[in-house]
Amino acid sequence: MAWSVAEAKQKLSEVLRSAAREPQVIENRSRRVAVVVAPEAFEEFEAWRDRRNARSVGDAFSELRQVAADSGYRLALPRRRDRRSGFPGRGR
Repeated sequence: MAWSVAEAKQKLSEVLRSAAREPQVIENRSRRVAVVVAPEAFEEFEAWRDRRNARSVGDAFSELRQVAADSGYRLALPRRRDRRSGFPGRGR
């Protein structure tokens, strides 16, 4: 349900009770300014946000590169070879 700011102020208890069932949108001049949600919904959002902001694969590889550099490890790469191009008119 959507409430105007004035309605939400006048009926705050009702807004809070209704938020237990579904999010309550508060608008000012038809623009959403707030949403009141149940504590459980907010906790789920916080957990989702924390998981999203957790360390990325790129962060893990960056740490792995640093560990390898600190320990002097070098990855042995095979010698590079030229091969035929799969595109017409591209030599070799």
